[in-house]
Amino acid sequence: MTHRLLTLVFIIFLGIGPVRAQNPVVTPDSVRTVADTTAPAASDADALLAGLTDSTEAQPLLPRKMIFTQRAFWGPKGLLRITNLAPLSAEGRAKELKIRRTMLVTHQIGGFVTLAGFVAQGFLGSRLYNAKGEDYVRVKRQHENMATFINISYGTTLALSLTPPPPAVGSRKGFSSIKLHKYLAIVHLTGMVATNVLARAIQTNFELKPYHRAAAYTTFGTYAASIIALTL
Repeated sequence: MTHRLLTLVFIIFLGIGPVRAQNPVVTPDSVRTVADTTAPAASDADALLAGLTDSTEAQPLLPRKMIFTQRAFWGPKGLLRITNLAPLSAEGRAKELKIRRTMLVTHQIGGFVTLAGFVAQGFLGSRLYNAKGEDYVRVKRQHENMATFINISYGTTLALSLTPPPPAVGSRKGFSSIKLHKYLAIVHLTGMVATNVLARAIQTNFELKPYHRAAAYTTFGTYAASIIALTL
């Protein structure tokens, strides 16, 4: 009987050991360890809130890069800012973007009108080279009137492209159809000036006719290409 009692006590003693191992005593050090493991979570939350704050910061009202005509009128120290006709503000920029859209749409319409004028002028020019007598005088007058119309239409269209308010953001990096349109504009603007200069020079030197025609065709070709570039 005594032997069985000792065996039972020994078994109970062995069972208590694992129970104590599975349930360690909670000490201040262990509490501190648990608290430390929650600290990074708080830091992550702060970082997340900081990121949200940074992302909601107000964007610059004006792009960093603008063409010189836009900067002269709409830049931080532009004419319209100095005279207080267009104060720089978020509300003002919203209105300016609407004005910009209207001006650029009008610019596109003016481009097609000017292109039609170029086509008509080319037709009149080809007739003028072969006309004689009274027919020459009549066609020459029509050619000059069409040239005046084209100059006004071209100049207005050019002004609409150079003076609108700047966009909300700067131009994208890399090649684009808009940049192609601008590069071609440099060529046809040069050709437009050359065509007008040679048109006056022809009055005293008829040998310049081939150069005048070449300048006119170059202007028309690059102008048409610049309009097509906007549809790409």
